[in-house]
Amino acid sequence: MTFNSVEFLIFFPITILLYFVLPKKLSRISLLIMSAIFYLAWDYRLIVLILFTTAVSYFCAIIIERSEKQSVKKLCIVLTLIACLGVLFFFKYYNFLATSFGWALKQFGAGEYDFTLNLVLPVGISFYTFQTLSYAIDVYRGTEKAEHDFLLYSLYVIFFPQLVAGPIERPGNLIPQLREKNALTSDNVRAGLWKMAVGFFKKIVVADLIAEYVNAVYNNAQAATGWGVVIASLLFSVQIYCDFSGYTDIAIGSARVMGIRLIKNFDRPYKSQSIKEFWARWHISLSSWLKDYLYFPLGGSRCSGARHMFNLMVVFFASGLWHGANWTFVLWGLLHGVMRVCGELTAPCRKRLWASLGVNDGNTVLVISRRIVTFALICFSWVFFRANSLGDLSVLLGKLFTPWGSLSDTLPAMGLSLTAIVTAVLSIIVMVEFDILCEKTDCSDVGCARHSSLMWCVWAVAVAWIMLLSVGGASTFIYFQF
Repeated sequence: MTFNSVEFLIFFPITILLYFVLPKKLSRISLLIMSAIFYLAWDYRLIVLILFTTAVSYFCAIIIERSEKQSVKKLCIVLTLIACLGVLFFFKYYNFLATSFGWALKQFGAGEYDFTLNLVLPVGISFYTFQTLSYAIDVYRGTEKAEHDFLLYSLYVIFFPQLVAGPIERPGNLIPQLREKNALTSDNVRAGLWKMAVGFFKKIVVADLIAEYVNAVYNNAQAATGWGVVIASLLFSVQIYCDFSGYTDIAIGSARVMGIRLIKNFDRPYKSQSIKEFWARWHISLSSWLKDYLYFPLGGSRCSGARHMFNLMVVFFASGLWHGANWTFVLWGLLHGVMRVCGELTAPCRKRLWASLGVNDGNTVLVISRRIVTFALICFSWVFFRANSLGDLSVLLGKLFTPWGSLSDTLPAMGLSLTAIVTAVLSIIVMVEFDILCEKTDCSDVGCARHSSLMWCVWAVAVAWIMLLSVGGASTFIYFQF
């Protein structure tokens, strides 16, 4: 079941009705059952894995809290790490490693071997694994108390809005909210439905519309031109943002209708002036998780300069690997790591340069220039992320460093007629207006009650385009594969 499906349009009202009509304890149980149904709709066999990691982290956390022996605490946290990461690595990375090992044997003349298994990648495994790990680690550190209600803890792991693609919640934020039952209020309903509408617009109207033009290039790399790679990469930057932030908006909105506030996951990332700032605005729940549970334990920046750079590279390598079992994702993560390290190393020189020229950080020209350069670097990195394979990546990068071909021939080959271009541009403008409107009026709190004339104008366009463009059906969300 996906958010952009007919099944969800039936599932969601029933879930909300049961939550508010039933007594407190029963409403929590009904929410757990409905969340399980939401996940079972993908593949009923996968529920075994999520139950296993949930049970291991639950019981180990209780033992950690009750035990006075440090050796027992360490044993329990190690068991949790092995269980949760073991399931993640086996189902997500075994075939990747097996294929890579088989390729290496072939290169050394040892023959061809196929060590792969017929495995199904559990939906959302990267997200709920990190969620269970953060809970167990926080209990081990003593920053959170162990939750003794197994059903409540299970609901924290399997809560349907953020189960499949985040945001990656922390126990300190979500568990206390799930413990209570909120009253039905017009503010929550208005704000939640507005946020969901924004998410549906981003996904169905913008992301799915642009996807066909992106696929025309990336799914046929050999026939692509340099212009095609540039245009497709620019469009993909919009597609992946609208696809992923659209899912997040629907998740946040769904929870908000019930009075539950999920953490912010996006903050207009393409207005960033550096790669460092980009990762403070993009997929915030993942970047903050890696910072708290990997970067800081490695030593963070409180170490030698060389070790600091090493820590950054490890974090970005982990980020790339987290996104997918493919060398293209690993290279994408490492590329961001290199750009982040270069930014750190050149920061003092750049600061002295601007000071010598009498230019301050708030200078309009400097701010715009930084944003353009940062956006260009991010778009270039998306080539690594979107490429279907290393072979395709090599071809696509080669197209950028050879004659770009004819723009007049490239656009029709991508399916970009004048009407398509105008529709795509207007869709993007409306999407940007959504983000600006939400930022200025704080939609998550007041449901965009102000600027009503502009709101209704945007609403009218959104509803019309959703009706027109969703006829062909919407695709699944990109981050479901992670």
